[in-house]
Order: sequence, then C-alpha cells, then structure tokens
Amino acid sequence: MPKIFRTIFATTILLLALPVHALDATSAVTVTPLLKTTSTWDGQPIVYPEGQGEVTAFIIELAANGETGWHEHPVPSFAYILQGELEVTRRDGSVKRLKPGEALAEVVNTFHNGRALNDQPVKLVVFYTGAVGKKLTIPHPEFRLP
Repeated sequence: MPKIFRTIFATTILLLALPVHALDATSAVTVTPLLKTTSTWDGQPIVYPEGQGEVTAFIIELAANGETGWHEHPVPSFAYILQGELEVTRRDGSVKRLKPGEALAEVVNTFHNGRALNDQPVKLVVFYTGAVGKKLTIPHPEFRLP
C-alpha cells in the first residue's frame, strides 16, 4: 500500500477513535454541553490570533443597571452567564440578550456594549483565547450610538 494511503487510513482510524466530548458522561459524571460553534454570535468565523496561545479567564461582575462601556475584543472570547440578564448591543444596533445558564461566543473586532437589565447585577465567566502580549479588550469611550 503506498505511503500516502497508509497515512490517510491511519489518520481516519485515529479520528474515528477520538471521543466527541472533553469528558464522557458516566454514572458519576454529568456532561452538559454549553456551546459548540465555529462563529461568534453575529455569525463571524472564529479565528485565533497568531503567536504563543494564551487563555485568560475572568469572573466579571456588572452592577445593577451598569454598562461595560463601548469596547471591542481583538481576540476570541467566550462567556457563560452565572447571574442576571445581560444585553449586548453592537455598533449597528443589533442586540443579544442572555440569561443565567446561557453561553455565547463574543464578537471580535466589533464595537459593542454590555448592559445589566431589570435592576439586577450580572455575573459572568469569560474566557479569552488570545496570544501572549495581545490585548484582550480595547475600550472606545468616544463611541456613541447614532
């Protein structure tokens, strides 16, 4: 069998043997999918920056009726809402609302603002998948919706 066919065959067998979950469910382990996507919530493809990869995680708390202020992320980030209702507005006026237990792939290189709704604080976990030395967030306090 030619080497190329052996390589393709071996790769196919390896890929078929890989589990589809990070951890398989058992009687002692419950696995609840939160998010699996190749695009941000506004439909843009997720592209990781070049360089040495670096993952940064934060718990972010937004005061009742508080706002993040207009900003953008030059790297992909992923959020999971722990508490409260969050409204994210893009520069074009489109809106995404999230409640506890919901997750999203955040917009990249897109001006947006987060706002806590219903007189309640918001608490979320955010994972940034950047590169060493790369900014995670760029504020844009000068921006206002038209």
